Amino acid sequence: MTRALRELARSPVLVAAIFISGIGGTFQYGFHISVLNSPSLFIKELVNSTCQQRYGRSLEPWELSLIWSFIVSMYCMGGLAGTLYAGHLAGAYGRKTTLLLNNVVAICGAVLMLLSKTALSFEMIMVARVLYGINAGVSLTVHTMYILECAPKRLRGMVGVSVATFVSMGKFFGQLLGISEVLGTEEHWVWLLAFSGAAGLLQLLTLPFLPESPRYLLLEKADKHGCETALRRLWGAKKDPGPEMEEMLAEHASLKGVKIHGLMDLFLDHNVRWQLLTVLVTFVTLQLCGINAVYLYSFDVFQAAGIAEENLRYAALGTGLCEVSTSIACVLIIESTGKRVLLFRGYLCMAASLALLTLTLYLQDLVSWMPYCSMVLIFTYIIFFSSGPAGVTAPLPGEIFTQSYKPPAFMVACILNWVGLFLVGMLFPLIVEHLDYFCFLIFFVFCFFSGVFVWFHVPETKNKTVLEITEDFKRMHQKRRHSLQSKLSSIHINNIQTTICTKL
Repeated sequence: MTRALRELARSPVLVAAIFISGIGGTFQYGFHISVLNSPSLFIKELVNSTCQQRYGRSLEPWELSLIWSFIVSMYCMGGLAGTLYAGHLAGAYGRKTTLLLNNVVAICGAVLMLLSKTALSFEMIMVARVLYGINAGVSLTVHTMYILECAPKRLRGMVGVSVATFVSMGKFFGQLLGISEVLGTEEHWVWLLAFSGAAGLLQLLTLPFLPESPRYLLLEKADKHGCETALRRLWGAKKDPGPEMEEMLAEHASLKGVKIHGLMDLFLDHNVRWQLLTVLVTFVTLQLCGINAVYLYSFDVFQAAGIAEENLRYAALGTGLCEVSTSIACVLIIESTGKRVLLFRGYLCMAASLALLTLTLYLQDLVSWMPYCSMVLIFTYIIFFSSGPAGVTAPLPGEIFTQSYKPPAFMVACILNWVGLFLVGMLFPLIVEHLDYFCFLIFFVFCFFSGVFVWFHVPETKNKTVLEITEDFKRMHQKRRHSLQSKLSSIHINNIQTTICTKL
């Protein structure tokens, strides 16, 4: 860990690339997940005021709930649209240019948010939410691709976790800026929702000083000189980029004549079947692991533990701060621990935490000190989530797929992410209404299954090239298949021998 940190400290341009790409990248995604909680009442008042002015009547509760659902879900619709085009844009125009243009979308959304209250138009909020979704959909894909392709193999795990760290930071800032002492007031809520424009403007002004992705320059533009220049700027003039360029060229040689694959190619190619299954399982579980349920029930648990209602928002900030700090800690330990270990350990410990949390919530009214156990389990769950699946999952497609499969792999991953986020947002309230805290048992199943899957079917990716990881996938499953065939053959031979002996 110390060695990796020293190596990162000797690459100030790479550190700048992490922060600049992150603040206009996955930070935006995390920010918009949490930011609507605080100004929801003010937005609903704006919707009612708009209808009163236009149509001379107030909305029925069900009508207001329907419009509010549209405002919330528009973000996922935009995110899905951004994801579908992100891979193509990143391949056609480059990672850096795509990120630059993406900031214009965020700034346009911020302008609409600022004008919505003055114009008395909730439709402007809906359009802004769509634009924010497009911005987040593109940034989730392209930010991850860009930063992984800028990092040396030795630091790829540490740099990859920064993608999730900025998601956590976005969630925390959405909570922090939303309290009444900052921007969560009737006068300032439009500035809260327009904050993404400031983050986008910051990246727009600073990103031009960073180089384009070296892998993109070498493997897709065949610009060897440009790649070498970018590597020396990112890693420092003293570090020799030759060995990693040779590995990139070896990958390029193995893929010579291979076109950039599409979605259908990804699903039909048996050679990447286990990589695809890994992405499907991990990204589905990322949304269905129960993190939203844990955050929801944290209010009830904190209240039962004696925290005053007016202080619950500060307790919620504590959960957000826990996620951010653990995610940062994950950056420091990933190079020494390994991603596979963090994944399966995280999932299995999350499953155990959910099972125990269900039990403590059931006993909460029967035992006076049980709410404190529930509090400990909530923080334990968040720690294992942010130090494992949250940090490792996001960059996974860029590490286990070759260059020709990366765009469709990231597309599949982000589609799963956005569809999962939309379904959780629509169905989760119904699940909670009917199952109450027993909903955690559903999430327990997903976490436990994913932990077992990673244990048996996913190799370690630490300090390995894509070609080495691809070979590990083949070796792992060929060995298992040969072992199974040997057992079946042995059983078949034994059955034949038994039959012969019986006849004799």
